[in-house]
Amino acid sequence: MESIIKDNDITIVWVTRSFLDYRIPVYAELDKLCNHQFTLIYNGEVVPKNVQEKAKRILGERLIAMKGELKIKSRNQSYANFANKGFRIPFQPKLIKTIRTLKPNVIISDGFFQWTYAALWIRMFNISGIKHIMCYEKTPHTERNAGFLRTVYRKFISRWIDCIDCNGVLTEQYIRNLGYKKSLAFGHMVADVNGIKENSIQVSKDEINDIKEKFQLSGVKFIYVGRLIPLKGIMELLEAWKDTAPTNATLMLVGEGQLQMDIESFLSIHNITSVKFIGRIEYDQLAKYYKSADCFIIPTLEDNWSLVVPEAMACGLPIACSIYNGCHPELVTKDNGWTFDPLNKENTINIIKQIIASKDHLAKMGEKSQQIVSTHTPQNAAKGIYDACIKISNK
Repeated sequence: MESIIKDNDITIVWVTRSFLDYRIPVYAELDKLCNHQFTLIYNGEVVPKNVQEKAKRILGERLIAMKGELKIKSRNQSYANFANKGFRIPFQPKLIKTIRTLKPNVIISDGFFQWTYAALWIRMFNISGIKHIMCYEKTPHTERNAGFLRTVYRKFISRWIDCIDCNGVLTEQYIRNLGYKKSLAFGHMVADVNGIKENSIQVSKDEINDIKEKFQLSGVKFIYVGRLIPLKGIMELLEAWKDTAPTNATLMLVGEGQLQMDIESFLSIHNITSVKFIGRIEYDQLAKYYKSADCFIIPTLEDNWSLVVPEAMACGLPIACSIYNGCHPELVTKDNGWTFDPLNKENTINIIKQIIASKDHLAKMGEKSQQIVSTHTPQNAAKGIYDACIKISNK
């Protein structure tokens, strides 16, 4: 039977409360695939102005900012908290009306909460036969404390989700454990690997030498990039680093956060000079620091899919990745890195020692990282979502 919806003949609306720079290449590719019949609706009071401007250059008037969101929020709901330690129930006036006015074939939403309620409402009442794809990032580990009510809610509303786009196999595992039996797609959470790889190629030897000299980097150079908050496992890593006491290695900490003073105090008390606090770096400058390192390490205690991992891989670094990071099954193999348990100090110490002992092989492992991450691109992510849109529209 002939398809009702054909290539380049589908209208898509992505409704998301918030987005950052890394999402824009995916939006741009999806817009091309549907012949510029793609609209993005978001909270104009949450998304940074510079990010909105970047998206505006691509989507023009098809970028719709909403304002005046109403929400119920628990006191301990914070981006820096572990998952499910709080809640936020948002309501955006005129959101459903705006979506209906656009008359899309497919609505794409993000997660079970946030602004997904609008897509669920439209799908529930089968308004104009609009289909619904939900993008989901979390894993059995990050959702280990989801609780009975959240789990029941997710199972109940799944009947109005025609397809779920998963980060990877760990997200798939969680979704299937909920009892979801419909279509799945994969790979919406991707870094701008092409962009940062291009930036890294432009980094000169002089720039690298300047960084090494400024921060007195020596031996095998480790780098962590991210927020300095408890759930990132920084203090656990530093405890292991202290006990390892490497004389032929340096650890760079790039980022900022509530643990900054604790970190500086820890380093001072234990007289650790091989850990260098770099501070916050603008995104466009990160490639220089990746290129100044030999290995990327991330000791997170809970992450859905750390975008810094594929960024570091695109810059040619091997990866030492926490087992609590949802991206490790797809991105980290024995050929390009190591996985470890940051809550197990002996295991972490052993991995640090292994990396230092592998100093002559790190460059080759970094090349393997680039090969692996080359398939995790915005183009492939957008194609997976687009193909899912076509598929569910023709059911």
